Amino acid sequence: MANNNNNDKLSREERGRMGGEATSESHGKEFYQEIGRKGGEATSESHDKDFYQDIGSKGGEATAESHDKEFYQEIGQKGGETTSENHDKDFYQEIGRKGGEATSESHDKDFYKEIGRKGGNNSD
Repeated sequence: MANNNNNDKLSREERGRMGGEATSESHGKEFYQEIGRKGGEATSESHDKDFYQDIGSKGGEATAESHDKEFYQEIGQKGGETTSENHDKDFYQEIGRKGGEATSESHDKDFYKEIGRKGGNNSD
């Protein structure tokens, strides 16, 4: 063990590591879930939407820089499989209905004519 000033005192890092190990041995999963929940609540009270958009954007950019197309295909496939295992036909009908309503509110008749034309041209 390293020490400060050669006087057998533990460094701050060593004390922190030992304290963390002792805590993890004496507390279960629920303890960490609870402190995580409290931390999330405290953070949400002190930060606004822009904060979360900013960190989400930075995280997305960092991930995009370190992963390739195959990574995204794989996680997309896993997510789709998990979603299909956990949801039934009614779920997909409901999200389809909501998506259709949102699209109809933000697009006009010409949009639907155009996608209909494109779809008609691509049919076999």
